[in-house]
Amino acid sequence: MASTHGTHGAAEVLVASNRGPVSYVAAQDGGLDARRGGGGLVSALSVVEDKLWVCAALGDGDREAVRRGITEPGVRMLDIDADVHADAYNGIANSVLWFVHHMLYQTPFEPSFGPEFRRRWAAYETYNRAFARALAEEAADGATVVVQDYHLALVPGMLRELRADLRIGHFTHTPWAPVDYFRMLPDDIAEQLLRGMLGADRLAFLTRRWADAFTECCTRIIGGTSGTRIGVHGLGADADFLRERAHRPDVEERLGALRDQVGEGRKVVVRVDRTELSKNIVRGLRAYELLLETRPRWREKVVHVAFAYPSRQDLAVYRDYTAEVARVAESINSRFGTPGWTPVVLHVKDDFARSLAAYRLADVALVNPIRDGMNLVAKEVPVVSDRGCALVLSREAGAYEELADDALVVNPYDATGTCEALGAALDMAEDERAERTKRLAAAGTALPPGRWFLEQLEALRG
Repeated sequence: MASTHGTHGAAEVLVASNRGPVSYVAAQDGGLDARRGGGGLVSALSVVEDKLWVCAALGDGDREAVRRGITEPGVRMLDIDADVHADAYNGIANSVLWFVHHMLYQTPFEPSFGPEFRRRWAAYETYNRAFARALAEEAADGATVVVQDYHLALVPGMLRELRADLRIGHFTHTPWAPVDYFRMLPDDIAEQLLRGMLGADRLAFLTRRWADAFTECCTRIIGGTSGTRIGVHGLGADADFLRERAHRPDVEERLGALRDQVGEGRKVVVRVDRTELSKNIVRGLRAYELLLETRPRWREKVVHVAFAYPSRQDLAVYRDYTAEVARVAESINSRFGTPGWTPVVLHVKDDFARSLAAYRLADVALVNPIRDGMNLVAKEVPVVSDRGCALVLSREAGAYEELADDALVVNPYDATGTCEALGAALDMAEDERAERTKRLAAAGTALPPGRWFLEQLEALRG
């Protein structure tokens, strides 16, 4: 297998992901301001100092930075054509692969894979190829490359063709679809995806369930995993960071404001999510409405603090869903609210400090996704909660594998069952809640982000 260049780069550890650790925005003086990203991946990868992060230029500021040759140390940003990126990212990754792995299609109507899908798929291939070429150029002989997520599922195979000497890993942050659902994809595309991923030496998933689903897809569709190793790394919450960050002045200030909104002496049910279709926010609100309807003693005694931060608003289906969340919350408030009590306090502006304030305030955390690769909120709330909290958890969240023993587990489609779990959570004795919270926090922080990444590197080099 030939290399793309006669001489190889110098990077010994490379990471590839759609979004990088930095983004650029135009400043008033004509310059560009760099903004550092937060989030689990950025903190996880910070444990390795000497690495190269290959990512896509996502906005006009990023593209301008690439054109001007403005680079952060340790970051290579790819200026992929904006239309190609949109077709690959929104047209395929978020509108097809995400929907397949989270089982979100309304199958009487969708999907229908015609010429427009094929056009977008070609863009997805182009986008993956740009990453593979950049990694091949930058990697030192025998370097270790860790590719992130469903956006870049074809990269391992493409990179293997360019550089047979590399140790290639791929980590999937989503669920993996069961084989009968995965086969909804056109046969050649399903096979191409699997073979693309099997270009890696090692593939890793958040839970055993998702790893097994991938393996079964390979067995049934292409006859096996052809020697690729499969691993599981259940990403945990970063306890030290969360506990420190949750007591900074900006969080204290927002905690005071939330307490004022909730009112004195009331129990608090908290949810913090993006308005992502798989998060199941509308059914969660319906279950809370059912609680107020069937257990009138909780009226004026409980408030549902729901943070639903808009996600993927460039896709119509997400805009519609975000609007529906607001509509249902408003209908609950108009049906049950009184002059001194607002049953649902809904916030839609993303604010990390306010999310942490809500975690601290939570008596009950509601995490009821239809399907979720992990769901770190389920792991974070018990770490931060001031008084201990009961966790109502969907069995379809990846976190279920680690937290099921101390959570109140629900079927995400069963609004009545979720209502009953909310009632049991609100009624839970304080000492039981405190004990469960301690065990949930321990389980949820067992593999903090830095260790999670180092374990993958060690396994890949082993």
